[in-house]
Amino acid sequence: MVTQGAMTVAVLAGVLGLAVYAVPHAGPEWAYGEEVDPTTVADSGDAPLALPPGVDAVPGVPGVPGSFPSEEPGTESGGPTGADPVLQDWAASLEEPLGISARALQAYGHAEMVLKSARPACRLAWTTLAGIGSVETNHGTTGGTSLAADGRPAKPIRGPALDGTNGNGAHPDSDGGELDDDTTWDRAVGPMQFIPETWDRWAADGDGDGVRDPNDIDDAAVAAGHYLCADNRDLSRAADWYAAVFSYNHLDTYVREVYARADDYGKRSKSPRS
Repeated sequence: MVTQGAMTVAVLAGVLGLAVYAVPHAGPEWAYGEEVDPTTVADSGDAPLALPPGVDAVPGVPGVPGSFPSEEPGTESGGPTGADPVLQDWAASLEEPLGISARALQAYGHAEMVLKSARPACRLAWTTLAGIGSVETNHGTTGGTSLAADGRPAKPIRGPALDGTNGNGAHPDSDGGELDDDTTWDRAVGPMQFIPETWDRWAADGDGDGVRDPNDIDDAAVAAGHYLCADNRDLSRAADWYAAVFSYNHLDTYVREVYARADDYGKRSKSPRS
């Protein structure tokens, strides 16, 4: 019997083989960040993408129109996210056509560059992170908030209590309410919606400010990148990309939605702009 997940992997493999701008790469659910053994996800026969995810749209690919030069980060963060004027210009040029704030785009692009250096075999693209950020919190704006210059939402973003109701997993408090302000149950936190116990393992300092904060989109984007690249995944492979996004939220519909948004961002990022 073919499972829905197996069918989706096959569909992704076929679509990715045709979609020049497809960017399958980079996920937690309201019970997010629960790890999934990738061997439990059906394999599609390892059908490759026509091109590595986002190869003609992602930042960090020298010589590609609309991208910017790659960095060789010497630290976990590769330096402050806002310190690179080329990254800033790239993000500003895509803010209007993509409908994503330049501040969020800077974080996604910077995270790709950090992972390009730290885990080059993973081939993570910014568009996958953008797809996840869109589904999770509309790039840090859910509930009417917005990202401040430091990358943190003006108002804290918290998911519902993970008390085992409404389809959520049961996650008793694991951090004394330090991150999620709930001393009874865990809640997903910040723009990329990490639960405290997952953040404890994957926390990153994405902007080089010396603090690892899931509320900071720079930190959260880099942490999400490492999370997606776990288990030696190569996100240019349809099965690995599926496993990575499925690990973020264990729903086939979630994977499909992230794919649709990531692919759309990839295509629109390469559309002619005045």
